[in-house]
Amino acid sequence: MRTRLWDWFREFRLPLLSGLLIGTSYIPFPPWASMFGLVPLWLFWWRNPDPRRCFWGGWVTSFVLTLIGFHWVAHTVHEFGHMPWPVALLVLLIFCSLGHLHFALAGWVWGRLVRQRLSDLPPWIPLLLLPVLTALAERYFPMIFVWNFGYTWMYSGLPFYQLAEWIGFEGLSAWTIFTNLAILIPILRGWRLPRAWLPVGAAACLFLVANGVGAWLVHRLPLPDREVGILTVQANIGNLEKQYAEKGWGFRDHIINRYTQLTKAGLDQFGADQIDFALWPETAFPDQIFPQNLSAGSTPRLIAFLRSHNVNLVTGTYSEDSRQRKNTNSLISFSAQGEVIDSPYHKTLLLAFGEYIPFAEQFPFLRQVLKEVADFARGPGPSLLQQKGVRLGAQICYEGLFPWFSKGLADRGAQVIVNVTNDSWYGNSFEPHQHMYMTLARAIEFRRPVVRATNTGFTTAVSARGDIMTRSPLFVEWQHLYRLPFLENPPTTFFQIFGILLVPGLLWLLLMISLGGWIHRVRFSKH
Repeated sequence: MRTRLWDWFREFRLPLLSGLLIGTSYIPFPPWASMFGLVPLWLFWWRNPDPRRCFWGGWVTSFVLTLIGFHWVAHTVHEFGHMPWPVALLVLLIFCSLGHLHFALAGWVWGRLVRQRLSDLPPWIPLLLLPVLTALAERYFPMIFVWNFGYTWMYSGLPFYQLAEWIGFEGLSAWTIFTNLAILIPILRGWRLPRAWLPVGAAACLFLVANGVGAWLVHRLPLPDREVGILTVQANIGNLEKQYAEKGWGFRDHIINRYTQLTKAGLDQFGADQIDFALWPETAFPDQIFPQNLSAGSTPRLIAFLRSHNVNLVTGTYSEDSRQRKNTNSLISFSAQGEVIDSPYHKTLLLAFGEYIPFAEQFPFLRQVLKEVADFARGPGPSLLQQKGVRLGAQICYEGLFPWFSKGLADRGAQVIVNVTNDSWYGNSFEPHQHMYMTLARAIEFRRPVVRATNTGFTTAVSARGDIMTRSPLFVEWQHLYRLPFLENPPTTFFQIFGILLVPGLLWLLLMISLGGWIHRVRFSKH
């Protein structure tokens, strides 16, 4: 048994190394190995161009990096699903096995294309296919928590991340992946050859130039011409308290009191004249709000508070979709008179097994089997809310991870993006750090400030320039006023018009070029 394990370790030591390098280069780690972390895996593929071995090499890499970077899945299953720790750990292992198979799939496709012909093909074809297939697989493989290599550059603070205004964070990720190729080439050619170092030197020069361009992009931004004061409230409402409130176990009054008291403390601390509106996080108001009937449930208490303190409010809450006859996870904007300013925004991108049951429409019995799982109605897509003449782009939780969703908000004229989140299910893990930066990244792609209010942290805001403002601690009660500068008429970024499709288009073009060269070579060899 020990001999078998040692043989397996020796066989897959390169994919294991890639998993360790990538896993320790993702948030909250600096991107120290992002630009060469894939090299050991690709070297393994190159030496073993059998599709099955390439698949399993990619699988080992994804398993290790997922175990390092996404260990919080076990805590979530334990807290959210009420599963005992042994079951939660088993679910984590299953997630590590299946959650990020894009490396394995890229390896399998690469092996299928080059097997038995690696020595016959021009070197540029299999070499180019390595980053192209890896980047395409990263972009199109379905992930619950959509991550890529680009976000770590914002976390690092290097100006390189400012290029997301042109190519997005997916583009920065593709750039990072291609840089790995520059490191691989001299390894394959032999380090002692002077020409082998040319790709490395070129990649280093391009990265330096990109950082200079990123710094220039910031300085050329127009100065903001307006400012909004947003009082964010983090009441540190834990998971059990939220569950009890949802089930009507007498915690609603307690939760409402905490939010109203913290809001009042913020009004006293910062001055009501400095605050345009208060912002409460996802499902902060622990009852349903029906805009057509504001006298129902606990809503009159909320309205009385707003009127007595003359404060506007945007709050996460529960509501209802009358057409689908389902509850909704919603964001509602109130005036200081307690009137609903706009139609509520209902969350569109729901979390599987957290907010809806996959395939429940086709198989209704699943609702009986999974009674503990919520079944919310889906919202209409990107929508705006109004507050004091400011057009707010509404996001709930991980809707902020999808560039196309924020593009919809920018296309509709959002001046400020408002994201409300509940990260309390993830504990004191890597997830709050990862989720925060992935949400704030949209400010760079669309050059609109983002303010983020959470139940337990991290609550923060970022300007259109990428300046991250005061960040809340985790798991404490906290209120803070963000004076957020913005433009009355935000410019349309290159990424908003072209960049969101540019990088995938270039990747597909490079794939077609590679396949064209491959087909031509195969036909030529037959003759």
